[in-house]
Amino acid sequence: MTITVIFIAHLGFTQDQRLVDSLTNQLKVHKKDTFAANALFQLSTIYRENDFEKGLDYANKCLSLSESIGFKKGIANAYNNMGVISFYKGEYVEGLQLHSKAFNIRKEIGDKKGIAGSLNNLGNIYQNLGNYPEALKHYLAALKINEQTGNKKWKSFNLLNIASIYTFQENFNEALKNYNASLEICNELGDDFTKANNHNNIGSIYARLGNYDEAMKSYKTAYQIRKEINNPSGIANSLMNIGTIQMFKGDFNEALKNLFSASEIQEKIEDKSGLITSLIYIGQVYILQKKFKEAEISLNKGLKLSKEIGYIDLIKSCHEELAKLYSLQGRYKESLSNYKSYVVFRDSLLNNESTKKSVALQMNYDFEKKQDSTKAVQEKRDAITQKELQTQKLLRNVFIGGFSVVLLFAIVFLNQRNKIKIGKHRSDELLLNILPEEVADELKTKGSADAKHFEEVTTMFTDFKGFTQISEKLTPNELVNEIHTCFEAFDNIITKYNVEKIKTIGDAYMCAGGLPVANKSNPFDVVNAAIEIQQFMNEHIEKRKNKGKEVFEIRIGIHTGPVVAGIVGVKKFAYDIWGDAVNIAARMESSGEVGRINISSTTYELVKNNFTCTYRGKVNAKNKGEIDMYFVDGVI
Repeated sequence: MTITVIFIAHLGFTQDQRLVDSLTNQLKVHKKDTFAANALFQLSTIYRENDFEKGLDYANKCLSLSESIGFKKGIANAYNNMGVISFYKGEYVEGLQLHSKAFNIRKEIGDKKGIAGSLNNLGNIYQNLGNYPEALKHYLAALKINEQTGNKKWKSFNLLNIASIYTFQENFNEALKNYNASLEICNELGDDFTKANNHNNIGSIYARLGNYDEAMKSYKTAYQIRKEINNPSGIANSLMNIGTIQMFKGDFNEALKNLFSASEIQEKIEDKSGLITSLIYIGQVYILQKKFKEAEISLNKGLKLSKEIGYIDLIKSCHEELAKLYSLQGRYKESLSNYKSYVVFRDSLLNNESTKKSVALQMNYDFEKKQDSTKAVQEKRDAITQKELQTQKLLRNVFIGGFSVVLLFAIVFLNQRNKIKIGKHRSDELLLNILPEEVADELKTKGSADAKHFEEVTTMFTDFKGFTQISEKLTPNELVNEIHTCFEAFDNIITKYNVEKIKTIGDAYMCAGGLPVANKSNPFDVVNAAIEIQQFMNEHIEKRKNKGKEVFEIRIGIHTGPVVAGIVGVKKFAYDIWGDAVNIAARMESSGEVGRINISSTTYELVKNNFTCTYRGKVNAKNKGEIDMYFVDGVI
């Protein structure tokens, strides 16, 4: 197994002490003005990759000053750098919220350069969350702006990131094409930072293809550049990559030496995704050396960290290596469990639908580019046509035949316009069948729909107990039909209560009330829907038992809190939501009991006057401490 170790491009400065001194001196002269805010932003940008604490301190100072003087660009810049630091620390939900704030402000003030930067950074987060189509959509949107404004440097970043998506999807031809295009711009501009990242990522492709000599050559080129510009995160990445090639060639001692050096730097600068990758490779080396205990420690540490930050590709890789390790030790039950988890995460990342969406996005971008290039030509043709029509009108009383031509042209024109109207009406109807009216209107007006913060949303998760064991006893058709029967009923029930379906994940079903249009009834709506789902399942289970068939018993968990919601996908738009409230709802489900509806104390306080509930203890939730839980017994 080879992990695709790639660098994603952010937009920043190298750490030049002369620049730091210059900016610091500016702050002595300019105290509370836009010059000072810009200086604080640039200082934050310098430190954000190498010293998170300093970078965040300068960003907070920039935010505070910009808010006090009403400098919107400075506010957006501060949020942007906070988002970048959150990204590097693996805090993806917080990063998404911060970059969304920056993006919205930049759109409001018409900062095209800033908009492109925010699109790029949002794409980075979606990429690390494994949502490649959404990441590609943002990268292409950023690329389009940078091409229009002639910003070559940022265009090279966009090409690098677009190539990284294709690398993950194993479309190496497209990846290399974009890496080389980015590299060409870097050479022209003398941009060593992005140049090193391109060489690194090209090396990753060669490693995936088993061409270790070429991979080592690219990795060492990247390493030398990163040393020259003093880029700690890049140096660590290069040491790790060099170590992996040494591992593949059987030089285990040198491999471990470089991998441990990389992990020390990554731990120091809090590069969590880089540290996890190093831990996985260290585990691989130990497996090859048959040091199974050390391998298990390293891989489990990596798995724990990858789950904390939600990096799906790394979770997948940890499970894959643990499955191999346990198999070698004869621990087949643990091996099978990890292999199943690996398959689930692998399929969620690398599937035909995801690839089709990425291809569709690229095709759409190419089409729009061609459309833009022909727009001016078409406008000239329209102007010529208009002049010709005027000439024909002047001569119509003299040339009867000419009049007939004009009349015919007019009929054709009107007919075509009517067809366009009909087509537009049909497309509007289709969009309304896919999305809520408010979101569809936003898409039609702006061509996109912004991510939004909702202060109160009630999220529900359902899950079937013992799904894996029971599914092994059913034929594929029986399994699919049974899940379809249940989920179809759930869909009908939640629609009745104005609850939005978010997604299904295997045998889990997720929905939420209070979006896309905020309302105060969502806790009651979701609990009522849960009760009806519970009743349906009880009746459905009884019918299957009477027929002697296997049954799925359900757990339901509910929590109310703030979330960020946005559109995910290209061909079939759908909502997805992020935030601690989502994680707590999932915790309510996993901590519940079969056949019961388990709600958090937050939801309980909102609905206690309408439903009878039973207190049933506390559960520990990440970042939230202990949370009280209640079973919903029924309607009062």
